[in-house]
Amino acid sequence: MPSISRIATAVLATAASIRTCLAQVPVPYTDPGSKIEFGTWEQGDMTIGLALPGDALTKDATEYVGILKCATGWCGLSFGQSGQMTQALLLVAWTSGDQVLTSFRFATGYNLPEEYKGQANLTQISSKVTDTGFELVYRCEGCFSWDHDGATGSVQTSSGLLVLGRASANTEPTNPSCPSKISIVQHQTFGQFGAPLETIVKDSYAGWAKLATQVVAGDCGTPDPGNGPTPDPIGSCHAEMANQTFDYIIVGGGAGGIPMADRLSEKGYSVLLLEKGPPSLGMWGGNMKPLWLEKTDLTRFDVPGLCNQIWVDSAGVACKDTDQMAGCVLGGGTAVNAGLWWKANPKDWDENFPQGWHDTDLKAATQRVFQRIPGTTKPSTDGKVYLSQGVNLLSAALKQGGWTGIDVPNDNPGAKNHTFSPTTYMFSEGQRKGPMATYLKTAAERDNFQLWMNTPARRAIRTGGSITGVELDCTVGQGKYGTVSVTPKTGRVIVSAGTFGSAKFLMRSGIGPQDQLEVVKSSKDGPSMIESNSWINLPVGHNLVDHVNTDTFITHPDVIFYDFYEAWTKPIPSDQSAYLKNRAGILAQSAPNIGPVFWEEVRGADGKVRQFQWTARIEGADQTGSNSTMIMSQYLGRGSTSRGRMTIRQGLDTFVSDPPYLKDENDKLAVIASIDGVRKALSAYPSLKFSFPPANQTVKDYVDSIVVSAAKRRANHWLGTNKMGLDDGRVANGTAVVDLNTKVYGTDNLFVVDGSIFPGMVTANPSAMIVTAAENAAARILALKNGPKAKPVSRRNGAVIISL
Repeated sequence: MPSISRIATAVLATAASIRTCLAQVPVPYTDPGSKIEFGTWEQGDMTIGLALPGDALTKDATEYVGILKCATGWCGLSFGQSGQMTQALLLVAWTSGDQVLTSFRFATGYNLPEEYKGQANLTQISSKVTDTGFELVYRCEGCFSWDHDGATGSVQTSSGLLVLGRASANTEPTNPSCPSKISIVQHQTFGQFGAPLETIVKDSYAGWAKLATQVVAGDCGTPDPGNGPTPDPIGSCHAEMANQTFDYIIVGGGAGGIPMADRLSEKGYSVLLLEKGPPSLGMWGGNMKPLWLEKTDLTRFDVPGLCNQIWVDSAGVACKDTDQMAGCVLGGGTAVNAGLWWKANPKDWDENFPQGWHDTDLKAATQRVFQRIPGTTKPSTDGKVYLSQGVNLLSAALKQGGWTGIDVPNDNPGAKNHTFSPTTYMFSEGQRKGPMATYLKTAAERDNFQLWMNTPARRAIRTGGSITGVELDCTVGQGKYGTVSVTPKTGRVIVSAGTFGSAKFLMRSGIGPQDQLEVVKSSKDGPSMIESNSWINLPVGHNLVDHVNTDTFITHPDVIFYDFYEAWTKPIPSDQSAYLKNRAGILAQSAPNIGPVFWEEVRGADGKVRQFQWTARIEGADQTGSNSTMIMSQYLGRGSTSRGRMTIRQGLDTFVSDPPYLKDENDKLAVIASIDGVRKALSAYPSLKFSFPPANQTVKDYVDSIVVSAAKRRANHWLGTNKMGLDDGRVANGTAVVDLNTKVYGTDNLFVVDGSIFPGMVTANPSAMIVTAAENAAARILALKNGPKAKPVSRRNGAVIISL
């Protein structure tokens, strides 16, 4: 049900667990019933086995014979180029009575994968169901390539290596008897591994394949007479949304949109902030939480130690319309990430941005941001850092290796070469807070501000370059979409929906590359899309950047692992008590116990200086077999020359069609040089062992062994799809989408303010820089002429807050 509240004056980041693909030699296994000879891999609670045709190393196979042994619940395989969940053919298996059933699935985003619409076929050779699990021997045809509504891909057995992804959960699917109607909970365990193929090609394959004769379809009852799957329902607009007009409409309540809303409303302008997702923090009405937070005003988002839960429980949190993990809740990335909070390295502004956006120009904006959100290296309210053994030993090893420690890194933002520091978080009082407890809090005290949550925006309504309002993804009767208007002639729309969301909004508004606008025209938007003679061709979606992530693994006996995932369901009683009573303890720190963070610069043969950030964390036992493991994620940032592209499909979901990683050989050589230097710096520290890359492997071979794909090399710090610049993208060789005032070229009153405007990659996690950019953009937009007329600010009633 829609809800509405008035907040009076008195009221009031992925750390992504990216798993490196490590090749594992298969173990021979002969199935006693069929006599098929498999190569097998034990992965968590699964055993996965394959046998390939005898010529699979010289001619790409289109099928295989496999064996799956899984625990009770469900298990699944990904055949993607890097074993990824999204944009790849998925196979899911489970039991129904004494049968093992299967379904091919495809995920365009981090939501329940839908039935695969392409051609793939599974026939069973044998199956077995026990009290603790099940086993399936089968033939899989058409499983090494896929085509799902135009989303295509393939893997090649002639390469000699496949990267397989696996996932499982111990909860059985609902509607288990009908493969087309099952619903599964999100995986509890997952991972990827490299599968060498040399020993699993078999001349006996043709005979084994003939054993697959059983088609086990389950029982779906009477066929559905409908014409296909039912789309997600579109909600009704709230009655209070009708006939509304605002000076400023901001699309997206994240790191860009929230500061904009505060700065514009404090000047007396009427401001509407649209957020497509639900509330996150408890102070905004959020209610997603584990049982131990019941009867508190806290949610999963408030507690820093629960931030990694998104990787195993993203329903209602992750965006459904992109193939990368992104938060579609109030706060966006600042609600779901690990909360790392870095003052920008001055070189990030000076080397990436045009004049007018250099470090000296951003001094005042930076000061405003860090006055409101100063950040802390000791988020627990008692001033202690918990389970700091990993931080301490790696800091000592770096110091011994000649690196310099910095106690308060944000006091020295330019000291980013052979330096290390404790992690700095945006948290305060032991909770996440950040922009939602500062900028949004003060905005909500004003009568001239409104926040509408669970309210996606479809597109801008425009005549030529003049935007008159925003169309909402809710209806007002008779199938008509709701609209909200800006003040005639003076009102403005600001898009702050994130690197993927903002680009998608522009494309649906008829702004972007010709090929992408043609895709939107062919979609459900087509009949009502703005006419093609009013399209504005700009390079939206191009210039995509991210930190290039390369995970390395070390072990040391002093390292102590803490199970933050277990803390969701059954936290250690003393940790639970410390957090609930005092906001203290390990749960006031981000999972999975992050730090230290260290930096260096590498000058390439092309003369470019490339910036690296290394972020250490305590996890990785699934790869090393030791709970004393630390992963050191190397991020290649500023100076990287590789760029990628985001595109849109007919279903209006976006995907990384061209990953922005290591296209320039000099980028790759810098990655190798940095890892080699760190390995040498740490090599003399007692009992510290590199597991990956191991001592007998060169860094080059290790880097070459990791697939260059979004699933394997992302840091999830996506930027750049609506690049800022002076070279108007409408003209030949122009690369920019927005000008120095963040206004979209070819429009009068449409602006973009979020990470998508960044021209290049930056040194560190970008949340604080995005907020700083928003501060600066607000000042520039407010200084423009011909804007709306401000009115005195009243705090008598506070903001109107609506949630559909």
